[in-house]
Amino acid sequence: MSIEMKPLPYDLNALEPVISGRTMEFHYGKHYKAYVDKTNELIKGTQFENASLEEIITFVAGKPEYQTLFNNAGQAWNHEFFWHSLTPNAQERQIEQELADKIKESFGSLDAFKEAFAKAAVAQFGSGWAWLVYDGDVLKIMTTSNANMPFKTDTLKPLLCLDVWEHAYYLDYQNRRPDFAKEVLDKILNWKFAFENYKN
Repeated sequence: MSIEMKPLPYDLNALEPVISGRTMEFHYGKHYKAYVDKTNELIKGTQFENASLEEIITFVAGKPEYQTLFNNAGQAWNHEFFWHSLTPNAQERQIEQELADKIKESFGSLDAFKEAFAKAAVAQFGSGWAWLVYDGDVLKIMTTSNANMPFKTDTLKPLLCLDVWEHAYYLDYQNRRPDFAKEVLDKILNWKFAFENYKN
């Protein structure tokens, strides 16, 4: 058994004009593939050879001797989560009332959430991720660097994420990370996926 590349839930060019097909060719076909391939290379012949990404990450997180494996397995997992955080489907971009109410309770309004999320994404120094998480009984925004993630626990659930590594947006937006964040938040965020994570 090996870690497999998960298929995109839409065509490479389906997120245009927010994210171009050319960006997705590189992001999915090169960067994500490289993380999956390197993870498989690192686990071959080891105790992790038949483990899932989640099992690998849980075991190796925080252990310096496994940092390279964590970096690649973590990035593979993060990217799989990111693909599903986006959608070209208008129905999936509609927010369930229950989650909309929780957003209002936690941030004041949907617009206030978007503003805070974009601000966090832009402020993340260097490479990393911005996340919407359900923590205990409240929604929060957090960022992680490099391959780190808010891994699901009994009290923490990641709902959505935004990749703010430069390879996620540079071909389309160059150094304009704020524009990238705003376009994604306004036009292609998958609220159906967020609600599924919120309920499960």
